[in-house]
Amino acid sequence: MNIKKHIPNLITLINLFCGCVAIVYVSQNNYLMAFYMVCLGIFFDFFDGFFARLFKVSSPLGLQLDSLADMVTSGVTPGYVMYSMFTNSAHEFGTHPAIPFLGFIITLGSCYRLANFNIDTRQTDSFIGLPTPANALFILSLPLVISFSDSLMVLEILTNQWVLLVITLCSAYILNAEIPLFALKIKKFSLKENALQIVFLIISVLMIVLLHYIAIPLIIAFYVFLSIINNLFLKK
Repeated sequence: MNIKKHIPNLITLINLFCGCVAIVYVSQNNYLMAFYMVCLGIFFDFFDGFFARLFKVSSPLGLQLDSLADMVTSGVTPGYVMYSMFTNSAHEFGTHPAIPFLGFIITLGSCYRLANFNIDTRQTDSFIGLPTPANALFILSLPLVISFSDSLMVLEILTNQWVLLVITLCSAYILNAEIPLFALKIKKFSLKENALQIVFLIISVLMIVLLHYIAIPLIIAFYVFLSIINNLFLKK
């Protein structure tokens, strides 16, 4: 029995388990632990592919498992978080019980993005549209920003249902937008070839040190912005 071929799939299932646990924490309004579990799931999501390449055991089964695990960790969880944020927000739309379910538009967008990624041959070295893990981190960081920010303005903005609806729609759109985004993997140890990634990582670390949880949505937005600038100017 070749144990090596099962290691990547086991890691993928751990990612799925982390997503399930994160959903439980969201149901308990424990957004901090939900955020940590999603981060842990994304960590395992990275290493399942790493070990599959290392052991040369990549398979169609592994590809399908990876997408299904990501669907829970980076698709269902952020949709549930947005559902919860709608539920806890000021009722600009009234008190209709169906309104919070709009948060699951994020889940629908994530599902479409994951399915499309599996058949899109253009996304081997970079991404087209925001990857679901990055989008999940963005959404799961929003309740943390509310909890750890002292700004009344931030609280009013992120508890406004109109704002949440805009974030939800933008999230589903950016997941599937035809916007090339640079990959963070450094394949060659060359400052010139990896200048964009290095600049992004340095600025991201500085933002985390200075702003803590508030830095997370800003880093994701900065990643998209920097990719657009790269597409428009730097590649030319």
